[in-house]
Amino acid sequence: MVAGMGGVGKTQLAANLAEHLWQARAVDLLLWVTATSRDSVINTYAQADADLTGTDDPDPQRAAVRLLGWLASTGKRWLVILDDVADPQALAGLWPPDTRYGRTVVTTRRRDAALLDGRHLVDVGTFTPGQAADYLHGRLDPDRLAEADLLAADLGFLPLALAQAAIYIRDQDMTCAGYRDRLQRRRLDRMQPQVLPDGQQRAVTDTWGLSIELADTLTDRLAGVVLQLAAILDPNGIPSSLFTSQAAAGYYRQRLDRAVDGDDTRDAIRMLHRLGLADTVTDPDLDGELLRVHALVQRVVRESTPDPRQAALAHAAADALIQLWPDIERDTATDRLGQLLRVNTTALAAVAGGHLWHTLDGVGDAHAVFFQAGRSLGEIGLVAAAHGHFQQLHADVEQALGPDHRDTMNVRSDLARWRGEAGDPGGAATAFKQLFADNLRVLGPDHPDTLTARSNLARWRGLAGDAGGAATAYEQLLADYLRVLGPDHRHTMTIRANVAHWRGETGDPGGAATAFEQQLADDLRALGPDHPDTLNSRSNLAGWTGKAGDPSEAATKFEQLLTDQMRVLGPDHPDTLRTRANIAYWQGQAGDPRGATTKFEQLLTDQMRALGPDHPDTLRTRANIAYWQGQAGDPRGATTKLEQLLTDQMRALGPDHPDTLTTRANIAHWRGQAGDPREATTTFEQLLTDYIRVLGPDHPYTLTTRANIAYWRGRPATPAEQPPQKGSP
Repeated sequence: MVAGMGGVGKTQLAANLAEHLWQARAVDLLLWVTATSRDSVINTYAQADADLTGTDDPDPQRAAVRLLGWLASTGKRWLVILDDVADPQALAGLWPPDTRYGRTVVTTRRRDAALLDGRHLVDVGTFTPGQAADYLHGRLDPDRLAEADLLAADLGFLPLALAQAAIYIRDQDMTCAGYRDRLQRRRLDRMQPQVLPDGQQRAVTDTWGLSIELADTLTDRLAGVVLQLAAILDPNGIPSSLFTSQAAAGYYRQRLDRAVDGDDTRDAIRMLHRLGLADTVTDPDLDGELLRVHALVQRVVRESTPDPRQAALAHAAADALIQLWPDIERDTATDRLGQLLRVNTTALAAVAGGHLWHTLDGVGDAHAVFFQAGRSLGEIGLVAAAHGHFQQLHADVEQALGPDHRDTMNVRSDLARWRGEAGDPGGAATAFKQLFADNLRVLGPDHPDTLTARSNLARWRGLAGDAGGAATAYEQLLADYLRVLGPDHRHTMTIRANVAHWRGETGDPGGAATAFEQQLADDLRALGPDHPDTLNSRSNLAGWTGKAGDPSEAATKFEQLLTDQMRVLGPDHPDTLRTRANIAYWQGQAGDPRGATTKFEQLLTDQMRALGPDHPDTLRTRANIAYWQGQAGDPRGATTKLEQLLTDQMRALGPDHPDTLTTRANIAHWRGQAGDPREATTTFEQLLTDYIRVLGPDHPYTLTTRANIAYWRGRPATPAEQPPQKGSP
């Protein structure tokens, strides 16, 4: 049984086998049967019987049965090829007998259990990249091979497509590069040669047509709709749960005018698999199945989908992606679902993204999936990738909707944010200043987006080193929020929290703690004890209590908060895990560095499981383990751990991420503490160059680095006591 999707060369393999056995005189009878229908099989059997007996039986069915009897009783060696079995039921009573002298080879796209039962399966796939390259090199002259490898990838390494492309290239006197260019501009059905190679019967565009029609018929049109949805997503893997989402079910109902449940959809997917139009594979990291559809099958389906349906199809796919997106993502190494959703969003944007700049009613509106994909990258720590995503999205949305459209402004906000998160807080502040001016012009001073831009401008101004300016800006903004939204609005309370935070950052931690005490009282009154904002206020109060000089009380407050977060959010929620980090940190600040190290080590185990090894919070915990190991009297051990951490941060976060730069500062410090002031000085000098480039000459971290250079330059080669530069716990 030779099974595989259309176009992988099953017939050619069977033909090669038949020719080899015939030439080797290993068979006495060779019978080739085109098994696309029952009549075709019966008529071929009847003709073979006539050739063997010399008698034409007027009843083909009777002649076919007689041939089967002859095959069962003869001592001659025979080979029967049943090529392209389309319907296993059509062969009922017509299967060649199982004898010691005969062999039957079946080629089919079907994967029905009844067809495969008891038969040896040879599953044929596409070429490997190397095989595809060898094929083209064997069919084309060297001067036609420019971009041959890229062409093979464009065609999904499908043997049928490569064979027809090679003939087309020779017929049209062109190169692989020219074919690729034309392939991008033309429909696939215009890229077939006038004469097909190797005795092929169908062009690429016709290869899967009968199977698609059959799948549609057997599922009351559902399989065809599922295939159209799959055709605009990633060919390498689509979560099968996407096709049973609410968005997909709603689209099926609209298209088919009937309700479709999950069982119906799973049956349709299974039908696509059985007919060789798709593959279903289990992904252990996903805890579910993936659907894979060859890129050329996708293209044939897309090009046959009527234009009026394409916009609704694209929106259904985008809505389904959004519905599948997890609330909390892990890092890219372990969050298979998030990774798949981002890849599928990219594929959707490439083939159908033009439909997602407007609603189905024609109103300009960028679909939320574009924003979700970029924020997803940033939230798992790939801040440079998130910045790059929003750079491209800004260019696309501005072209589609114009510079003053609200979605264009929203993309600029994300672009500025991730610019800052990627290590350029000054650039983020400048971008938000420009965005605020445009929001003010387009939307007015009291529009929520204008107020949000002001808030972000104040935040990044503070993160760029101007804590006093940030505090003043937030105080001015608070007055406008009180006027526009009132004292109990969530946004007003958030601005009050920012006022308190930046008041603390200017050197008044006691004032910040007092302000958060008042904030907590108002949150309890307006929101209740379990609201996320209330829990955040408790966290801020605990942190500023510690910074105001009472680390033991800070640890106690965080321990009390942890109890409620475990109940409300669960043990693996990022906020719960961060509270555990704060407990460990303030325990260390209270004089117990070994206890802090132990707690951070326990936390690391849970973060590796819940968030993944490359998540920013996991990496910060590793930094804290190193810090407290150094504080406990092991500066060399701290240095070693930080050097290992730096390698992973450079890979996961990039060289300019604030956490990466902080780790370099701490490596320099602990090298000095370990007795090597010269190496500490050199490391700080190298870091200073990057701080000036990334943060500017006047940023507090830049100035601190200059001070550290001066300190270590004058120290003898003995351990010194000076606290390292730390990030937040």
